[in-house]
Amino acid sequence: MQYRRLGRSGLFVSDICLGTMNFGGQLEAAPSHRLLDQAFEAGINFYDTAEMYAVPTTPESFGRSEEVIGDWLKTKPRDQVIVATKITGPLAGPGAEFLGWIRGGLAALDWHHFAAAIDGSLKRLGTDYIDLYQTHWPDRDVPMEAQLEAFERLIAAGKIRYAGVSNETPWGLTRLIALAEQSGLPRVVSLQNVYHFLKRVYDDGMAEVCEREDVAMLAFSPIAMGVLSGKYSGGAIPEGSRFATLPAAHPRALRPAARPGRRRPLRRDRTGRRAGSVGDGDRLDAEPAGRRRRAARLLDAATARDDHRERRTDALRRRARRHRSGAGRGQEPGTLRRAAPDGRRIETDQ
Repeated sequence: MQYRRLGRSGLFVSDICLGTMNFGGQLEAAPSHRLLDQAFEAGINFYDTAEMYAVPTTPESFGRSEEVIGDWLKTKPRDQVIVATKITGPLAGPGAEFLGWIRGGLAALDWHHFAAAIDGSLKRLGTDYIDLYQTHWPDRDVPMEAQLEAFERLIAAGKIRYAGVSNETPWGLTRLIALAEQSGLPRVVSLQNVYHFLKRVYDDGMAEVCEREDVAMLAFSPIAMGVLSGKYSGGAIPEGSRFATLPAAHPRALRPAARPGRRRPLRRDRTGRRAGSVGDGDRLDAEPAGRRRRAARLLDAATARDDHRERRTDALRRRARRHRSGAGRGQEPGTLRRAAPDGRRIETDQ
Protein backbone atom coordinates (compact mmCIF):
# COMPACT_ATOMS: atom_id res chain seq x y z
CA MET A 1 0.00 0.00 0.00
CA GLN A 2 1.23 3.47 -0.86
CA TYR A 3 0.55 6.58 1.23
CA ARG A 4 0.47 10.32 0.56
CA ARG A 5 -0.32 13.65 2.18
CA LEU A 6 -3.93 14.74 1.94
CA GLY A 7 -3.69 18.17 0.32
CA ARG A 8 -2.00 20.66 2.63
CA SER A 9 -2.88 18.72 5.75
CA GLY A 10 -0.84 16.67 8.18
CA LEU A 11 -2.86 13.58 7.34
CA PHE A 12 -0.80 10.76 5.78
CA VAL A 13 -3.39 8.53 4.12
CA SER A 14 -3.43 5.33 2.07
CA ASP A 15 -4.03 5.64 -1.68
CA ILE A 16 -7.27 3.71 -1.17
CA CYS A 17 -10.02 5.00 1.11
CA LEU A 18 -12.76 2.58 2.14
CA GLY A 19 -16.24 4.05 1.73
CA THR A 20 -18.81 2.73 4.17
CA MET A 21 -22.11 4.01 2.78
CA ASN A 22 -23.68 0.53 2.90
CA PHE A 23 -22.36 -0.48 6.32
CA GLY A 24 -25.25 -0.98 8.71
CA GLY A 25 -27.75 -0.96 5.81
CA GLN A 26 -27.35 -3.38 2.92
CA LEU A 27 -24.44 -4.87 4.86
CA GLU A 28 -25.00 -5.88 8.46
CA ALA A 29 -22.52 -5.11 11.25
CA ALA A 30 -20.67 -8.47 11.30
CA PRO A 31 -19.73 -8.58 7.58
CA SER A 32 -18.97 -4.85 7.73
CA HIS A 33 -16.47 -5.48 10.53
CA ARG A 34 -14.87 -8.29 8.51
CA LEU A 35 -14.39 -5.93 5.55
CA LEU A 36 -12.95 -3.25 7.82
CA ASP A 37 -10.50 -5.77 9.30
CA GLN A 38 -9.44 -6.98 5.84
CA ALA A 39 -8.90 -3.40 4.68
CA PHE A 40 -6.87 -2.54 7.77
CA GLU A 41 -4.70 -5.64 7.36
CA ALA A 42 -4.11 -4.69 3.71
CA GLY A 43 -2.71 -1.33 4.81
CA ILE A 44 -5.76 0.90 4.31
CA ASN A 45 -5.87 3.50 7.07
CA PHE A 46 -8.48 5.87 5.58
CA TYR A 47 -12.23 5.33 6.15
CA ASP A 48 -15.06 7.59 4.97
CA THR A 49 -18.66 7.78 6.15
CA ALA A 50 -21.41 10.37 6.76
CA GLU A 51 -24.03 11.09 9.38
CA MET A 52 -26.86 10.34 6.92
CA TYR A 53 -25.57 6.81 6.15
CA ALA A 54 -26.47 3.91 5.91
CA VAL A 55 -28.10 3.59 2.51
CA PRO A 56 -30.98 3.10 1.79
CA THR A 57 -31.58 6.22 3.87
CA THR A 58 -34.39 5.84 6.40
CA PRO A 59 -35.02 7.22 9.89
CA GLU A 60 -33.82 3.86 11.24
CA SER A 61 -30.61 3.77 9.16
CA PHE A 62 -29.56 7.32 10.06
CA GLY A 63 -26.13 7.18 11.73
CA ARG A 64 -25.82 3.39 11.49
CA SER A 65 -22.62 3.46 9.42
CA GLU A 66 -20.92 5.67 12.00
CA GLU A 67 -22.07 3.30 14.74
CA VAL A 68 -20.64 0.30 12.89
CA ILE A 69 -17.30 2.06 12.47
CA GLY A 70 -17.39 3.20 16.09
CA ASP A 71 -17.75 -0.36 17.35
CA TRP A 72 -14.87 -1.44 15.10
CA LEU A 73 -12.66 1.47 16.20
CA LYS A 74 -12.69 0.10 19.75
CA THR A 75 -10.52 -2.79 18.53
CA LYS A 76 -7.90 -0.64 16.75
CA PRO A 77 -5.31 1.96 17.81
CA ARG A 78 -7.10 5.25 17.21
CA ASP A 79 -3.99 7.05 15.99
CA GLN A 80 -3.55 4.49 13.20
CA VAL A 81 -6.98 5.13 11.66
CA ILE A 82 -7.94 8.23 9.65
CA VAL A 83 -11.68 8.79 10.05
CA ALA A 84 -13.62 11.05 7.70
CA THR A 85 -17.32 11.85 7.98
CA LYS A 86 -19.73 14.46 6.65
CA ILE A 87 -22.35 16.88 7.84
CA THR A 88 -25.61 16.80 5.88
CA GLY A 89 -26.11 19.73 3.53
CA PRO A 90 -29.17 22.00 3.35
CA LEU A 91 -32.54 20.25 3.33
CA ALA A 92 -34.94 23.13 2.87
CA GLY A 93 -36.85 22.34 -0.31
CA PRO A 94 -36.63 19.05 -2.25
CA GLY A 95 -34.10 17.49 0.15
CA ALA A 96 -36.64 17.40 2.98
CA GLU A 97 -38.67 14.87 1.00
CA PHE A 98 -36.12 12.09 1.51
CA LEU A 99 -34.11 13.21 4.57
CA GLY A 100 -36.76 15.02 6.57
CA TRP A 101 -35.82 13.20 9.77
CA ILE A 102 -32.39 14.87 9.97
CA ARG A 103 -32.73 17.80 12.39
CA GLY A 104 -36.37 18.26 11.52
CA GLY A 105 -35.74 18.42 7.79
CA LEU A 106 -34.28 21.92 8.17
CA ALA A 107 -30.57 21.13 8.12
CA ALA A 108 -28.22 23.86 6.89
CA LEU A 109 -24.51 24.58 7.09
CA ASP A 110 -24.68 27.18 9.86
CA TRP A 111 -23.11 26.96 13.31
CA HIS A 112 -26.26 25.60 14.97
CA HIS A 113 -26.30 22.55 12.70
CA PHE A 114 -22.52 22.12 12.71
CA ALA A 115 -22.57 21.93 16.51
CA ALA A 116 -25.42 19.41 16.60
CA ALA A 117 -24.03 17.26 13.80
CA ILE A 118 -20.49 16.99 15.14
CA ASP A 119 -21.63 15.97 18.62
CA GLY A 120 -23.86 13.28 17.16
CA SER A 121 -21.09 11.91 14.92
CA LEU A 122 -18.53 11.88 17.74
CA LYS A 123 -20.92 9.95 19.95
CA ARG A 124 -21.75 7.36 17.29
CA LEU A 125 -18.10 6.93 16.27
CA GLY A 126 -17.04 6.59 19.89
CA THR A 127 -14.14 9.01 19.50
CA ASP A 128 -13.30 12.48 20.75
CA TYR A 129 -12.08 13.83 17.40
CA ILE A 130 -12.63 13.37 13.66
CA ASP A 131 -9.66 13.61 11.30
CA LEU A 132 -11.50 15.00 8.27
CA TYR A 133 -14.90 16.69 8.55
CA GLN A 134 -16.65 17.41 5.25
CA THR A 135 -19.77 19.17 4.05
CA HIS A 136 -21.82 16.57 2.15
CA TRP A 137 -23.12 19.05 -0.43
CA PRO A 138 -22.95 22.85 -0.74
CA ASP A 139 -25.08 25.45 0.97
CA ARG A 140 -25.35 28.62 -1.09
CA ASP A 141 -27.63 30.42 1.38
CA VAL A 142 -25.42 30.37 4.48
CA PRO A 143 -22.43 32.67 3.80
CA MET A 144 -19.25 30.76 3.05
CA GLU A 145 -17.40 32.79 5.68
CA ALA A 146 -19.83 31.48 8.29
CA GLN A 147 -19.21 27.90 7.17
CA LEU A 148 -15.44 28.34 7.41
CA GLU A 149 -15.86 29.96 10.83
CA ALA A 150 -17.81 26.89 11.95
CA PHE A 151 -14.92 24.68 10.86
CA GLU A 152 -12.53 26.98 12.75
CA ARG A 153 -14.54 26.68 15.97
CA LEU A 154 -14.58 22.89 15.71
CA ILE A 155 -10.81 22.79 15.10
CA ALA A 156 -10.20 25.11 18.04
CA ALA A 157 -12.34 22.85 20.23
CA GLY A 158 -10.29 19.82 19.19
CA LYS A 159 -13.31 18.05 17.70
CA ILE A 160 -11.96 17.92 14.13
CA ARG A 161 -8.51 18.20 12.59
CA TYR A 162 -9.20 19.33 9.01
CA ALA A 163 -12.03 20.55 6.79
CA GLY A 164 -13.16 19.15 3.45
CA VAL A 165 -16.05 19.47 0.99
CA SER A 166 -18.03 17.06 -1.16
CA ASN A 167 -20.15 17.42 -4.31
CA GLU A 168 -18.74 20.91 -4.76
CA THR A 169 -18.34 22.95 -7.96
CA PRO A 170 -15.18 24.65 -9.30
CA TRP A 171 -16.61 28.06 -8.41
CA GLY A 172 -17.52 26.95 -4.90
CA LEU A 173 -14.14 25.40 -4.16
CA THR A 174 -12.23 28.36 -5.60
CA ARG A 175 -14.32 30.80 -3.57
CA LEU A 176 -13.83 28.85 -0.34
CA ILE A 177 -10.05 28.80 -0.84
CA ALA A 178 -9.92 32.52 -1.63
CA LEU A 179 -11.98 33.41 1.44
CA ALA A 180 -9.81 31.23 3.68
CA GLU A 181 -6.64 32.89 2.43
CA GLN A 182 -8.08 36.40 2.79
CA SER A 183 -9.45 35.88 6.30
CA GLY A 184 -7.06 33.37 7.81
CA LEU A 185 -9.85 30.84 8.30
CA PRO A 186 -9.25 27.07 7.85
CA ARG A 187 -8.41 26.06 4.31
CA VAL A 188 -10.26 23.18 2.66
CA VAL A 189 -7.79 20.30 2.22
CA SER A 190 -9.90 17.86 0.19
CA LEU A 191 -12.72 17.53 -2.30
CA GLN A 192 -14.88 14.42 -2.57
CA ASN A 193 -16.70 14.28 -5.92
CA VAL A 194 -17.91 11.54 -8.23
CA TYR A 195 -15.44 10.35 -10.85
CA HIS A 196 -15.54 7.38 -13.20
CA PHE A 197 -15.29 6.70 -16.94
CA LEU A 198 -18.98 7.44 -17.48
CA LYS A 199 -18.97 10.70 -15.51
CA ARG A 200 -15.82 12.79 -15.89
CA VAL A 201 -17.13 16.27 -15.10
CA TYR A 202 -14.15 16.67 -12.76
CA ASP A 203 -11.85 16.87 -15.81
CA ASP A 204 -13.68 19.89 -17.25
CA GLY A 205 -12.46 22.45 -14.73
CA MET A 206 -12.22 21.06 -11.23
CA ALA A 207 -9.01 19.15 -12.00
CA GLU A 208 -7.12 22.39 -12.60
CA VAL A 209 -8.46 23.94 -9.40
CA CYS A 210 -7.34 20.95 -7.32
CA GLU A 211 -3.94 20.78 -9.01
CA ARG A 212 -3.11 24.48 -8.71
CA GLU A 213 -4.59 24.94 -5.22
CA ASP A 214 -3.17 21.67 -3.84
CA VAL A 215 -6.55 20.23 -2.84
CA ALA A 216 -6.75 16.43 -2.63
CA MET A 217 -9.41 14.78 -4.78
CA LEU A 218 -11.27 11.83 -3.21
CA ALA A 219 -13.08 10.12 -6.09
CA PHE A 220 -16.25 8.35 -5.02
CA SER A 221 -18.07 5.71 -7.08
CA PRO A 222 -14.97 4.88 -9.19
CA ILE A 223 -16.70 1.92 -10.89
CA ALA A 224 -20.05 3.70 -11.28
CA MET A 225 -21.80 1.69 -8.58
CA GLY A 226 -20.73 -1.52 -10.26
CA VAL A 227 -21.66 -0.58 -13.84
CA LEU A 228 -18.03 -0.69 -14.98
CA SER A 229 -17.60 -4.18 -13.53
CA GLY A 230 -19.69 -5.47 -16.44
CA LYS A 231 -22.29 -7.22 -14.31
CA TYR A 232 -25.09 -5.02 -15.69
CA SER A 233 -24.11 -5.53 -19.34
CA GLY A 234 -27.00 -6.06 -21.71
CA GLY A 235 -29.48 -4.66 -19.21
CA ALA A 236 -28.94 -7.48 -16.71
CA ILE A 237 -29.83 -6.71 -13.08
CA PRO A 238 -28.36 -9.56 -10.98
CA GLU A 239 -30.35 -10.56 -7.94
CA GLY A 240 -28.96 -8.95 -4.80
CA SER A 241 -27.00 -6.32 -6.75
CA ARG A 242 -27.16 -2.66 -5.84
CA PHE A 243 -29.37 -1.77 -8.80
CA ALA A 244 -31.80 -4.52 -7.85
CA THR A 245 -31.89 -3.33 -4.24
CA LEU A 246 -31.70 0.42 -4.94
CA PRO A 247 -33.42 1.22 -8.26
CA ALA A 248 -33.10 4.93 -7.55
CA ALA A 249 -29.30 4.52 -7.72
CA HIS A 250 -29.35 4.14 -11.53
CA PRO A 251 -29.47 7.82 -12.48
CA ARG A 252 -27.04 8.73 -9.70
CA ALA A 253 -24.43 6.40 -11.17
CA LEU A 254 -24.87 7.52 -14.76
CA ARG A 255 -26.13 11.08 -14.78
CA PRO A 256 -27.57 13.77 -12.46
CA ALA A 257 -30.57 12.43 -10.60
CA ALA A 258 -34.05 13.37 -11.76
CA ARG A 259 -36.56 15.09 -9.52
CA PRO A 260 -38.48 12.64 -7.32
CA GLY A 261 -41.60 11.36 -9.02
CA ARG A 262 -40.90 13.07 -12.32
CA ARG A 263 -42.71 11.38 -15.22
CA ARG A 264 -40.79 10.73 -18.41
CA PRO A 265 -41.94 9.76 -21.92
CA LEU A 266 -41.21 6.11 -22.61
CA ARG A 267 -40.11 4.47 -25.80
CA ARG A 268 -42.34 1.87 -27.45
CA ASP A 269 -41.29 -1.74 -27.89
CA ARG A 270 -41.64 -3.77 -31.11
CA THR A 271 -45.31 -4.42 -30.48
CA GLY A 272 -46.04 -0.72 -30.17
CA ARG A 273 -46.63 -0.83 -26.43
CA ARG A 274 -44.93 1.63 -24.12
CA ALA A 275 -41.84 -0.13 -22.85
CA GLY A 276 -41.79 -0.42 -19.08
CA SER A 277 -45.25 1.05 -18.56
CA VAL A 278 -47.95 -0.42 -16.37
CA GLY A 279 -50.68 2.00 -17.38
CA ASP A 280 -51.05 5.60 -18.46
CA GLY A 281 -49.68 8.01 -15.87
CA ASP A 282 -47.89 5.33 -13.84
CA ARG A 283 -44.31 6.06 -12.90
CA LEU A 284 -41.55 3.97 -14.38
CA ASP A 285 -40.18 3.02 -10.99
CA ALA A 286 -43.44 1.25 -10.13
CA GLU A 287 -42.48 -1.94 -11.97
CA PRO A 288 -39.19 -3.91 -11.70
CA ALA A 289 -38.97 -4.87 -15.39
CA GLY A 290 -39.37 -1.22 -16.33
CA ARG A 291 -36.57 -0.28 -13.95
CA ARG A 292 -34.23 -2.77 -15.56
CA ARG A 293 -34.99 -1.47 -19.04
CA ARG A 294 -34.57 2.09 -17.87
CA ALA A 295 -31.16 1.26 -16.34
CA ALA A 296 -30.06 -0.30 -19.61
CA ARG A 297 -31.23 2.75 -21.60
CA LEU A 298 -29.42 5.10 -19.23
CA LEU A 299 -26.20 3.13 -19.58
CA ASP A 300 -26.51 3.06 -23.39
CA ALA A 301 -27.20 6.80 -23.48
CA ALA A 302 -24.26 7.61 -21.22
CA THR A 303 -21.93 5.48 -23.33
CA ALA A 304 -23.19 7.13 -26.54
CA ARG A 305 -22.65 10.61 -25.09
CA ASP A 306 -19.11 9.70 -24.05
CA ASP A 307 -18.36 8.29 -27.53
CA HIS A 308 -19.77 11.44 -29.17
CA ARG A 309 -17.65 13.65 -26.92
CA GLU A 310 -14.51 11.71 -27.80
CA ARG A 311 -15.24 11.87 -31.53
CA ARG A 312 -15.87 15.60 -31.33
CA THR A 313 -12.66 16.15 -29.38
CA ASP A 314 -10.67 14.14 -31.92
CA ALA A 315 -12.21 16.11 -34.78
CA LEU A 316 -11.32 19.43 -33.15
CA ARG A 317 -7.76 18.25 -32.59
CA ARG A 318 -7.40 17.18 -36.23
CA ARG A 319 -8.78 20.51 -37.35
CA ALA A 320 -6.32 22.37 -35.15
CA ARG A 321 -3.42 20.30 -36.50
CA ARG A 322 -4.47 21.02 -40.08
CA HIS A 323 -4.70 24.71 -39.30
CA ARG A 324 -1.23 24.78 -37.76
CA SER A 325 0.34 22.78 -40.57
CA GLY A 326 -1.37 24.99 -43.18
CA ALA A 327 -0.02 28.16 -41.58
CA GLY A 328 3.46 26.60 -41.46
CA ARG A 329 3.43 26.13 -45.27
CA GLY A 330 2.84 29.80 -45.97
CA GLN A 331 -0.90 29.80 -45.46
CA GLU A 332 -2.25 32.92 -43.79
CA PRO A 333 -3.12 32.38 -40.10
CA GLY A 334 -6.85 32.20 -39.55
CA THR A 335 -7.59 30.32 -42.79
CA LEU A 336 -8.29 26.68 -43.50
CA ARG A 337 -7.59 24.79 -46.70
CA ARG A 338 -10.21 22.50 -48.17
CA ALA A 339 -10.66 20.84 -51.54
CA ALA A 340 -13.17 22.22 -54.03
CA PRO A 341 -15.38 19.77 -55.97
CA ASP A 342 -13.08 20.05 -59.02
CA GLY A 343 -10.01 19.26 -56.97
CA ARG A 344 -8.74 22.83 -56.61
CA ARG A 345 -7.48 23.84 -53.17
CA ILE A 346 -9.22 26.88 -51.77
CA GLU A 347 -8.84 28.86 -48.56
CA THR A 348 -11.64 29.76 -46.24
CA ASP A 349 -11.54 32.46 -43.56
CA GLN A 350 -12.06 31.11 -40.05
